[in-house]
Amino acid sequence: MSRPPIHKWFKSRRSETGQQCVEVYLGDGVVGVRDTKDHGHGPELWFPGEVWDEFIASGIWKR
Repeated sequence: MSRPPIHKWFKSRRSETGQQCVEVYLGDGVVGVRDTKDHGHGPELWFPGEVWDEFIASGIWKR
């Protein structure tokens, strides 16, 4: 499995066929999330890296 890009917005390969896609930005200690359908013109949510890690570890996003 390849590592996600750093300092660049990307869409998960799991989102390719769905209509509920998000893009993620991995920065230095921060993670950004935005709606793909907004083409970079909509709101962005930013989280401290450790909060994002806790969210991913929780597995809640798999529901």
